[in-house]
Amino acid sequence: MNRRRPTLLAALTLTAAAALTLSACGSDDDSAVKDSDKIAGADTGGETSVSPSPSASDADGRPKIELSSDAKNVFDYEKTGDAAKDAVLADSTLSVNSVDEAIFKGSTDTKALGFYNTESALSDSITYALGYINKKNTWVGETRYFDYKVNLVEDDQAYVTYCSDESKSFIKNKKTDKVKKTPTTADSYVLYNTKLAKSTKGVWQTTDIASNRGSEACQP
Repeated sequence: MNRRRPTLLAALTLTAAAALTLSACGSDDDSAVKDSDKIAGADTGGETSVSPSPSASDADGRPKIELSSDAKNVFDYEKTGDAAKDAVLADSTLSVNSVDEAIFKGSTDTKALGFYNTESALSDSITYALGYINKKNTWVGETRYFDYKVNLVEDDQAYVTYCSDESKSFIKNKKTDKVKKTPTTADSYVLYNTKLAKSTKGVWQTTDIASNRGSEACQP
């Protein structure tokens, strides 16, 4: 199977206001984290955002995030024009990216992981990353994230939904260098619902995430 973002994370309860704004609400499935699961992350930029090569830390003290040269995350979304919402989107992608960095570095003791994730999202992401690390696995290829929707319900609380296309990313074993090529199926597309909270440092940290693998809303 293709890489998958974990589905073992805490279920996300959307408020009525968020549910009215967001087009769809996914939920966790009951499967355990497997080799074929994945998390990937991002950067922001112009109207369409693509994950960068290793970058320097920002002036505001944000930790740099370094991804493997043979793994690419493409974040396909347009800026909303609202500064707050755009900040939510940016940090949402960096949250995902921070988990991939832990996988690539073979350690969950990275600055970015706890900087962009907290509460159940952090604990579940650590568990997920360790599933890769303990099996000496990483991933290669490209994952595309698209169809972003953001809802700012309070000054310090927001919800983001998006889809992922994981048909071009695959598990790679570090010891053997073997890549597990797998066919594309409906499960290669996943719907995510995430909750974020603004920290005292002004960072939008992901606190909860839920997924719906094979969601019709994300099929091509």
